[in-house]
Amino acid sequence: MSTEPILVVGGGHNGLVAACYLARAGRQVIVLEASDKAGGGSRTDETIPGYLFDTHSAAHNIINMTRIPAELDLAGAGLDYVEMSPFATGIFRDGRIVRFSRSTEQTCESIAEAGTRAEAEAYRRFMHRAVPLVRTAVTGLESGPAPGGVVVAAGAKLRPLLQSVRRSGGPLALLRDLVMPYGALLETALESDLTRAPVAAFASHSSAGPHAAGGSFYVFWQAAYHLYGQWHARGGSQALTDALLRRLDSWGGEVRTRCPVSRIEAPAGRVRAVELEDGTRLQASSVVTAVDVQTALLGLLDPPLAGPDGRELAAAHRGNAVQLVVHLATDRLPPYPGARPGDWNGLQSHVDTVEELRRGFLSAEARRLPDPVPTYCFTPSVYDDSLAPAGMHTVYLACPSAPFDVAEGWAAQGEGFADAMVEQVEQHAPGFRASIQARAVRTPALMAQELRWPGAHPMQLDISLDQLAFLRPTRRLAGHTVPGVEGLFPCGAGTAPVGGIAGSSGKAAALRLLRATGGRR
Repeated sequence: MSTEPILVVGGGHNGLVAACYLARAGRQVIVLEASDKAGGGSRTDETIPGYLFDTHSAAHNIINMTRIPAELDLAGAGLDYVEMSPFATGIFRDGRIVRFSRSTEQTCESIAEAGTRAEAEAYRRFMHRAVPLVRTAVTGLESGPAPGGVVVAAGAKLRPLLQSVRRSGGPLALLRDLVMPYGALLETALESDLTRAPVAAFASHSSAGPHAAGGSFYVFWQAAYHLYGQWHARGGSQALTDALLRRLDSWGGEVRTRCPVSRIEAPAGRVRAVELEDGTRLQASSVVTAVDVQTALLGLLDPPLAGPDGRELAAAHRGNAVQLVVHLATDRLPPYPGARPGDWNGLQSHVDTVEELRRGFLSAEARRLPDPVPTYCFTPSVYDDSLAPAGMHTVYLACPSAPFDVAEGWAAQGEGFADAMVEQVEQHAPGFRASIQARAVRTPALMAQELRWPGAHPMQLDISLDQLAFLRPTRRLAGHTVPGVEGLFPCGAGTAPVGGIAGSSGKAAALRLLRATGGRR
């Protein structure tokens, strides 16, 4: 039995989840993180003095659809999730507000109040179609990365699977729904932009525009928020990271920061060691990679993945539309006309039409800045007073269609783009600009450099139908092993089943490693 440790390359939440499962099973684990602290996309920093902001992820949804928090007892390690209710509000320039509550019935009442009863009934019918599809998909989060695992798990939920087919009008109709752009699906399913625009704003988190073929599942996913809610980690996203660090420490695992990896040695098809950028060489019994999968297997792995598997991985794609985030310290919440208590609890969409969103993504694909700027915001200080001084607030603005590669670069355009985002909110909340006390702009260029994210893509790779579940990042690499390389187990946002704050790929890679090396010790 090897006495060398398992090395985890990357200390984001997936790497930490993998390390926790391995350490719980009695394995010696060392996590190597390039940054000054662990967390990756699940970090909270004082980007404005006295104010704490999530630097990337601002809501934790998918991980709360899994057993991971319970299995690792993250609540016992200090993690406290607060439900955002309503989970979203659609804020419109004409003063209308639509409130999307956990209860579909309450949501429909709000739609009817702001629009028409016909609009509310259309939304109800759309969620009726979406719910069984989402229930089936959520089963796949922990069913294993192979098609067989998903099929076996779905078999236990045969009823929702059949409901998905029946409510869509049959197998061909369901297939049509899944391959069409979500803008087209919304146009056929919902009555107007009163519901289409805020649902599309949520779907745009996928980094896919409403014109992209195969993107319709992202609007079906709206039902997930009705079924499972939307959650804020008290203290910010860092609270998830801190809980994982405490758990890992309690099981004897170790995290080393400022340890960027330059090479993963795998002579003769077997992982042997990891070399750091400073020349330090660490021998390993196995290696889990929790960084961008193309970087891991085509850049760090020595020799790099070659042959058909290497070519397929190199061809995996990421779009140019990513996020730009603006952190604002304010002396009051955005002054929405006609607002009610709770309207600041979840995502606040400032997208008036699906066409605005479509133009924004097309501009990003053409390396241009969108105009107007699709914008949404979170105001977590309304229910988490640990984030801001008394009487003050944190406002997190995000544009989901900012180009990573932009003509003339971000250095000269970041502040102006942030001004345009503030103006977008001002149009929906007159007087908002006057409430701003300080701000920090996080451009795609900054985010790519800070965490070594290629293309600053929040999901590492597009989550299109050809790169989802047991096809992510490719069919042969979706099992969290690498053909021809023993002892290497990739995970992270670019691997099966999906990106986002999920932890599923970290858990899957750890369990695959344990099965391959004899289980618990």
